[in-house]
Amino acid sequence: MIATKMSVLLEGIAETAFPDMMVDMITTDSRNVEPGCMYIAIIGERFDGNDFALEALNKGASVAIVSRHFEDDRCIEVADTKDAYCAIASNYRKQYQPIVVGVTGSVGKTTTKEMVAAIFSKFGNTLKNVGNRNNEIGLPETVLKMDGNTELAVFEMGMSGLGEISRLSRCAVPVGGIITCIGVSHLESLGSRENILKAKLEIQDGMDENGLLVLNGDDQYLMSAINTVKCKTATFAVDNKDADVTAIDISCKGLPSTFTIKDKKFGTQFVTIPCSGIHAVKDALAAYTLATRLGLDPRVSAAALSEYAPSGMRQRFKSVRGITVIEDCYNANPDSMEASLRMMADLPCNGIKVAVLGDMLELGDISDDAHRSVGTLVGTLGIDMMLCCGEKMRLAIDTAKEAGVACACHFDNKMEIADYLRRSTHSGDMILFKASRGMALEEIMEEYYKD
Repeated sequence: MIATKMSVLLEGIAETAFPDMMVDMITTDSRNVEPGCMYIAIIGERFDGNDFALEALNKGASVAIVSRHFEDDRCIEVADTKDAYCAIASNYRKQYQPIVVGVTGSVGKTTTKEMVAAIFSKFGNTLKNVGNRNNEIGLPETVLKMDGNTELAVFEMGMSGLGEISRLSRCAVPVGGIITCIGVSHLESLGSRENILKAKLEIQDGMDENGLLVLNGDDQYLMSAINTVKCKTATFAVDNKDADVTAIDISCKGLPSTFTIKDKKFGTQFVTIPCSGIHAVKDALAAYTLATRLGLDPRVSAAALSEYAPSGMRQRFKSVRGITVIEDCYNANPDSMEASLRMMADLPCNGIKVAVLGDMLELGDISDDAHRSVGTLVGTLGIDMMLCCGEKMRLAIDTAKEAGVACACHFDNKMEIADYLRRSTHSGDMILFKASRGMALEEIMEEYYKD
């Protein structure tokens, strides 16, 4: 963060007794307070940042943004400190004029964000949010890293309810955005895919009418809403040949995947990406479409996709004792679960294929049926073994057996899965780990990897 006047940061938010004071650091964690910083008291699930406001001031913070009254003029009271944090970051961001874009969607937003970043990095100094820093804390924190050297920025925008992406978009003030798809994650909180669509379309709220929104042309919900979008639009697709950007000659049953972009505006471009599956092809198309419609060179943009590197536990391939392991358990919902299982089914393998699966969370009323469908899909795809943990994934065992899976087992103890894998797998086999992040499948992987 570059030192900025308090009056600039708080414009339209609150009055301050210290308008000319310079702030060069903002933190939401009282443990990280440094002399002269601004402390923002966030109310979380397990703590109330207001409880630490006076402590932060005593440690040297110049001011504290709070939502509780304190008899101290260094405490600036606002109705909602999360709103204030996003608005402060937005005021800071408006000092700079890089190309800023946002990425959201039910599936594939992190991969798409990383692919956009891979392209952007070929054209200038690029800022992106790291890992899962895509919420009302992580995004403004990333925006505040912007400075005069930032030429391009891509921000992933996540949400759990209506209004959150609107807040993030108004914070980032993007000139372009991508919605990857409208799936069923967050049904528990939003109730319907129509509400999920409404929430994702909030990415427009920080754009003006000259902004660009890139939409998945294979998604019926997005296509049904395209005429309601207030800014310019462009579409990408694999199946919908009327989209602005499509893919032909796709080969994604191994690593790397290759395909040819067929672009109505810029012709054809051959692409190689270091990941597998049709869903990865779509993510690459989305990134390319956004970059080129913002004026970046099509040839350079297409070539840059080969330098995309999977982040976290997202389709990361490893070789362990001659066994191919696919770590794809950063998150899961029915759409991404199906994509991952189909991807593994398509990959060449000299031995057996094993799916280690955990619960898909936040699915609301469809949860039971969604988990039963996973078992059926595993059998339909011819996957040899399914090892499960989590109460919901227990429902997949019977449907998997009915669909022909010879070995379908549920474990109450995740460490037992690691032991079973050691005894049951051999060189040439393939293992997929897939579950919602809350299931912590990395605990199984870490135990399995031990010599």
